[in-house]
Amino acid sequence: MEKTFDPSAYEQKWQRWWSEREIFRAEADSAKPSYCIMIPPPNVTGRLHLGHALQSTIQDLLTRWRRMQGYNALWLPGTDHAGIATQVMVERQVEKEGTTRESLGREAFVKRIWEWKEKHQGNIRQQLDELGASCDWSRERFTLDDGMSRAVREAFVRLYEQGTIYRGEYLVNWSPGLDTAISDLEVEMREVAGKLYHVAYPLAEGDGRIVVATTRPETMLGDTAVAFHPQDERYQELAGKFALLPLVGRKLPFIADDVVQPEFGTGLVKVTPAHDLTDFEIGKRHDLPRVQVIDRLGRMTEEAGDEWVGMDRDAARARVVERLRDEGYLVKVEEYTHNVGHCQRSGVPIEPLVSTQWFCDVSDMAARALAGVDGVELELVPDTWRKTWEHWLGSIRPWCISRQLWWGHQIPAWYTAEGEVVVARDRQAAAAIAGTDELEQDPDVLDTWFSSGLWPFSTLGWPDETADLRTFYPTDVLVTGFDILFFWVARMVMTGIHFTGQLPFRTVHLTGLVRDAQGQKMSKTKGNTVDPLDLIHEYGADALRFTLAALDSPGRDIPLDIERMAGYRAFGNKIWNAVRFSLARTEGAAVAVDLDPSQLAAPERWILSRLARVEAEVNERFEAFRFDEACRALYGFFWGELCDWYIELAKPVLGVDDPGRPRAAEVLLTVIERSLRLLHPVMPFLSEELWQRLPGREAIHQESIALAPYPRGREAWLDDRVEADMASFMEIIGWARKRRAELGLGPRDPAEVTLVCSEPALAGFLAAQSPLARALATLGRWEVVAELPPAASRDRVVGVDVALSVAGRDLEAEERVRVESELGELAPQIERLVGLLANDDFIAKAPANVVGKNRLRLDELESRRRAMLAALHGGES
Repeated sequence: MEKTFDPSAYEQKWQRWWSEREIFRAEADSAKPSYCIMIPPPNVTGRLHLGHALQSTIQDLLTRWRRMQGYNALWLPGTDHAGIATQVMVERQVEKEGTTRESLGREAFVKRIWEWKEKHQGNIRQQLDELGASCDWSRERFTLDDGMSRAVREAFVRLYEQGTIYRGEYLVNWSPGLDTAISDLEVEMREVAGKLYHVAYPLAEGDGRIVVATTRPETMLGDTAVAFHPQDERYQELAGKFALLPLVGRKLPFIADDVVQPEFGTGLVKVTPAHDLTDFEIGKRHDLPRVQVIDRLGRMTEEAGDEWVGMDRDAARARVVERLRDEGYLVKVEEYTHNVGHCQRSGVPIEPLVSTQWFCDVSDMAARALAGVDGVELELVPDTWRKTWEHWLGSIRPWCISRQLWWGHQIPAWYTAEGEVVVARDRQAAAAIAGTDELEQDPDVLDTWFSSGLWPFSTLGWPDETADLRTFYPTDVLVTGFDILFFWVARMVMTGIHFTGQLPFRTVHLTGLVRDAQGQKMSKTKGNTVDPLDLIHEYGADALRFTLAALDSPGRDIPLDIERMAGYRAFGNKIWNAVRFSLARTEGAAVAVDLDPSQLAAPERWILSRLARVEAEVNERFEAFRFDEACRALYGFFWGELCDWYIELAKPVLGVDDPGRPRAAEVLLTVIERSLRLLHPVMPFLSEELWQRLPGREAIHQESIALAPYPRGREAWLDDRVEADMASFMEIIGWARKRRAELGLGPRDPAEVTLVCSEPALAGFLAAQSPLARALATLGRWEVVAELPPAASRDRVVGVDVALSVAGRDLEAEERVRVESELGELAPQIERLVGLLANDDFIAKAPANVVGKNRLRLDELESRRRAMLAALHGGES
């Protein structure tokens, strides 16, 4: 084996090897139980970020683990067409060429996007390959491929025929930055430091006036009423009367409506049905006219008036406020912090506009999705998201599914010359229904999340009853970020139940956000973003994977500490060197499948028992989605028990014929082989590279570790007694090594350890380990005796009285001198702190944290003094 540990030398070699042999290909018809995970399809536009790396690591870990457990495991990959993001990206590209999408026309522009997609789609696979993803690439899907498009049309038509999808006029969230309607979920509420304008509206009759408050004075140009609460006694006399709209002169009726909050402002609100959802509903209840004064690009319309037409809405606000002030209508202006809806994609404030759109009434589907979680058929991990799930699905509104874009699934609806709408699966069917070929297809496309919502079953062949659908649906686990729980997860649950009668998955594991080491959110503006590929190239994919899995604790964000990743690269180096050493020292031995602990010595029985226990623990932790705890167990066993202890325990007998330690070399290789299999789901590259080098691995009868059985923990290997006895033995060895170092003894300086043990069984065990103890702690003598010798350094370890002696030195006297010296140093420190804390003036004036620190320091010093006195007086203090 090479001396230098270099992940870049073998990682992609194994990824190619796995791919060439189709190691990860699942079978549609198999006697094995099925296991399926669908990748949350990343945007075809992008590069994978650390959130993708985290989720991909967990998905791959689960898939590899189940595959090794004997499941017919499928991790299905694919990408999303990402309607808005992709269109915007290609629009910018054509603008750099001096043209626009409108100049190109729809057909040519969409062709350009397809060309761009074909050029860049492979980037996602390349990045996943570098991470070690065990996807079945023969089943790769794209949300705009032919099969997916057919599924989308089928779903749309069925929902339309059932009356769930309909076309209507409604107030929608309009993004002026993207020139399209967006759904409620695509609106991001941001806290904005704005102003609250109090404006006087004169009464139409007499000299009176009323005052209303608004954060958007530019929309008052579209006011068509003034409302108050029906039980607000202050304004009962206004019923049936009118106010005059400042700057415009329009008569506004006073109306009473329950939605008005009497405690807000003056209790009177202006009603602008064309630019506010609440006002829109008020307008419908009271049959108010709608005056749209802002258009889809955020500019003032002709209905706003000649003075304002064409003006940007922000400029119009400033001008309206100026006019109100000049004409005496502006009563006062207050600083006011409030939440403003912004387009999540463009960052531009949304404009509520009345528009004719396609909607999906998902209320019935939402009720069934709620029942799935309530009945525990669908498990959310962590369960803390259950209440949020219930709140959102319980208050869901119709979903605006149409988008004014060109890239995406064009809505399967056609219009006749007379304006009749025909919904069909294709143009030919539409023509047959309409009785004419003169049809124009709706230019809008569907919300990207509509097609993504069908992902778990459409990717398996739905609406056809395919072998893949029968075998792999419902899928088992969805791993995704909490931020798309409602964008995507809820919609998959709703459509899955609606179209297949089954939940699309049994468990949803929601990951936290990957943050920097200080817990700050990563962003380009902060300059703390990290490209996972850069981390792979520096530390290796296995180190990145282990870091992400080890930090994934349910319900918590992940602080990515680069030093910790460097530590896990060192872990890989430790494993590499351990295997390298073992192969060099076990020539002629091989991995064994027939080990009988009863025929083995204590160290071998101990490591097999510890291995069996850790195997069971790792499986349990994987099952519970506690990847952090599983990684902790793997790390602790491999580094702490196998490398730091068992290899040291085995060294004295490797390469020699010791009848007292039969088959030690075989045990070492067997433990390494099973440990590599145990580690494989988290560190696939390193485990494959080392496993392939082990003599005797052929007995596993698999060409790759990825297909080898996952260790489950052999009960026959469990041995509580030997674990307890070896734990005592190792504690005493650790004590002896530490005392040698404290006494400044070199490796050739002789020392002796004697022990007094009141437990006969443990005493016999410790006595039998004399040859091993002498080798491990560089001792001339290790013996269980009736009484400890004088002039020795004494202690009590795990209930055993121990002493270390060095010829020609009175360690007891040396210890006494050292302790007395330290006690002399402690005395004035303790005296000073006692005096300080007895000073009432200090206690009264010093900050509480300073007083607390001094009290803690006094407790520490007094505790040290008691321990030293106990050692000095043989346990008395």
